[in-house]
Amino acid sequence: MSTTPAPRATVVDRLDVDHPLFSVEFFPPKDAAGEAQLWGAIRRLEPLDPAFVSVTYGAGGTSRDRTIRTTERIASDTTLVPMAHLTAVAHSRAELRHVIGSYAAAGVRNVLAVRGDPPGDPLGDWTPHPDGLTYADELVTMVRSLGDFCVGVAAFPYGHPRSVDADTDFEHLVAKIRAGADFAITQLFLEPGGFLRLRDRLDAAGCHVPLLPGIMPLTTVRTLHRGPELSGAPLPEDLVARLDRFADDPVAFRAAGMDATAELCEKLLAEGVRGLHFYTLNRSPATVELVGRLGLAAARS
Repeated sequence: MSTTPAPRATVVDRLDVDHPLFSVEFFPPKDAAGEAQLWGAIRRLEPLDPAFVSVTYGAGGTSRDRTIRTTERIASDTTLVPMAHLTAVAHSRAELRHVIGSYAAAGVRNVLAVRGDPPGDPLGDWTPHPDGLTYADELVTMVRSLGDFCVGVAAFPYGHPRSVDADTDFEHLVAKIRAGADFAITQLFLEPGGFLRLRDRLDAAGCHVPLLPGIMPLTTVRTLHRGPELSGAPLPEDLVARLDRFADDPVAFRAAGMDATAELCEKLLAEGVRGLHFYTLNRSPATVELVGRLGLAAARS
């Protein structure tokens, strides 16, 4: 039986199943070579039927046009369900309404609404546009008011790196959900405890929306160290000890890192997590490998 999604399917539609699933994230290509790499990855992942695919939106709107074009092409030229990113950084309200309208015109129903990182320094101070928005919950409200969109938001199992504390960060997440978010995707993390605690805390607060864990396949030394730095997640000492001995052997490091990533995914699925959101960096082999090892493609056939 065909698994081609119905036209204009939403992320929530695709998540409403009784078996594990996966989704993937891409970023807009910067040049022709990058575009070829991206579309090679998309075509290799398409037969595995991810629940949805997302396309990021550069800091300060630097990739706005490419994001719209890429998302529109996924909607028109593939069987995949696209989700576009939208950030409030350096955009006026009028500009945000224009982008949202562009997504609607392209037939894109799924939007991830995030405040966004400052241009140039993801961990720098965030300054709102003088005629823009200050908080992600305001962006959720705007998107919901302008069309029949399914809206996702970002979540941080260990708090946003610029948050005052974990409780304040959690209050922001709850505000986004109560503003109308339909689901949330977490930043990457390397051990399951923080994610599971966040899921339980949301449930206790009456926020019963899907929470998807963001997974970065550990294929290089850089992904091991840079990812947690940007996401605010801790770098587990036992994982560092396990992988650092392969730091000078890229092939061995990738094998050990993929084993560790698969183990993390298995722990999450064993805890009843609905699906896994893979950060692909526009490359498909690691995601294809994990989907196969975890039996996610077979579950959706």
